[in-house]
Amino acid sequence: MTLFHTHVMFDAPGSPEVMKLVQGTAPSPKAGEVLIRVAAAGVNGPDLAQRKGLYPPPPGASPILGLEVSGEVVGVAPDVSWPKVGDKVCALVPGGGYAELVVTPAQHCLPIPLTMSLEEAAGLPETFFTVWGNLFMRGGLKAGETFLVQGGSGGIGSTAILLAKAFGARVLVTSGSAEKRDYCLNLGADMAFDYRDEALVDKVLAATDGRGVDVVLDMAGGPMVNNNLKMLADDGRMVSVAMQAGAKAEVDVFRIMSKRILWTGSTLRPQSIEAKAAIAQQLKEEVWPLLDSGQCRLPLFGIYPLNEVVKAHSIMEAKSHQGKLVLSLNGIA
Repeated sequence: MTLFHTHVMFDAPGSPEVMKLVQGTAPSPKAGEVLIRVAAAGVNGPDLAQRKGLYPPPPGASPILGLEVSGEVVGVAPDVSWPKVGDKVCALVPGGGYAELVVTPAQHCLPIPLTMSLEEAAGLPETFFTVWGNLFMRGGLKAGETFLVQGGSGGIGSTAILLAKAFGARVLVTSGSAEKRDYCLNLGADMAFDYRDEALVDKVLAATDGRGVDVVLDMAGGPMVNNNLKMLADDGRMVSVAMQAGAKAEVDVFRIMSKRILWTGSTLRPQSIEAKAAIAQQLKEEVWPLLDSGQCRLPLFGIYPLNEVVKAHSIMEAKSHQGKLVLSLNGIA
């Protein structure tokens, strides 16, 4: 039987106003997949980039926006043992999250944390997979180290602050307004700086007694790359996860060599099912107990009905938020 569902679509790339709600054929789970009736979907930077035509979905992925959801499992492939029909989960999805129904690999599902609502849980997967996979698995952040997150007030930055503090790091952040810097400090950051401050490098070095930081999580790219290299300690690690200030930079290669800096990074969506499953497993073992206990909680900036998706994207585009934005399908799903 063919199922139909409401979802967000746009005919051509553009501003938030190109998005609209439409009816279409619902997906069905293939081998290894589950079908989720979506309760809520997180809004993320890659959604905005895809809407603008700058981040096409990988081959085989849904063209519908949305990379993380929460909801109830309503269908499973025969080879799936968990989750089961009726289970409530949050999940990383390859696309299709802004919809009543979405399919995703079963291995990319996680239980709803005991202390969280479905709306809160919808904002976890994309950011927690990204931060854990980059900051801890690639960047190797350890207890006792000093960590700098460039851009600390959005979903990725907020998650990085929470997890770095939970695992014993000292956390420095940059953000563009006093209000956002206060938000980061209230989340647990130890010090906050204005990334536009011409004395930023000197201030970060002073805050580390001239040594520099052990790890930088960079969402700026562009000209900020060389500042990162200056602020890193010997044997430091720079992890790039976005390019908000530009995709290209003239890099001081000798500084990388002389300090023995490791520069890495990744994008999440194109990674293999197995690679994302490995991140999910580590999150379940290492991070989900913190969420279950309420020790670690990602702030929600706002919850918007699916028919207000234009408003949610406009807020994110204006960078006027702190924390996560979530779309609710209550009344639609």
